[in-house]
Amino acid sequence: MNRTRTLPTLLVAAMLVLAGCAGTTGSSATDAAAAATGANATDVNSITADGSATVSASPDLAEITVAVEATADNASAARSQVAGDIERLRGALTEAGYEVRTVDFRLSPEYDHRSDERELVGYRAYHALAFETTPDDAGSAVDLAVDNGATAVQDVRFTLSDERRAELREEALAAAVTDARATAETAAGAADRSVGTELSMRVGSAGVSPYDSRVVYETAGDAGASTSFDPGPVTVSASVTVTYEME
Repeated sequence: MNRTRTLPTLLVAAMLVLAGCAGTTGSSATDAAAAATGANATDVNSITADGSATVSASPDLAEITVAVEATADNASAARSQVAGDIERLRGALTEAGYEVRTVDFRLSPEYDHRSDERELVGYRAYHALAFETTPDDAGSAVDLAVDNGATAVQDVRFTLSDERRAELREEALAAAVTDARATAETAAGAADRSVGTELSMRVGSAGVSPYDSRVVYETAGDAGASTSFDPGPVTVSASVTVTYEME
């Protein structure tokens, strides 16, 4: 009976020893892998920096929006009056060489809210046209529009043509990359390190800030006052985020 019990006991002990060895081997492998991963992580050092820049230039494009509006007792009369005036305005601008497009049209009732109950007093029609010209011609273009039926000058905006905008964006991006490296070098130098090659780069969206008009009226003798503008510069900005290898 004692011999029969001894054999299973020995087998169980052997199995426990083998299991312990296997567990130790697995743990050692895991530790070794972790150590190797840690060694690789310390081999690669990097620094990430943001860079931004803004460049400016004189505008080479003026975007002008003018409108005709009228009120009448009924919607048909208001629409008809604006239709006639807008055709006159469109014809004058087109004959002067401008490419004109409609950018807004509205026909709505007008109410008097001074009493407890609102009272319909008529209808208002509105038709807006937009066109482009050079900054130097903006004043005379506005005068032409007003002299030919425009009752409102909604906007005069000085900006850049697509070609000029692309040129300035390239300049701003190049300056932003230079700014990012300068920032990275300053930070790395404080840690007694140097900046190496670029590892990655992310380019932000470019921003363009048109210059809204400032109207200047100048006396032109017996001809009356003419409109001129004094536009400021248009700015183009760019930003980047760059990751560099540290040496």
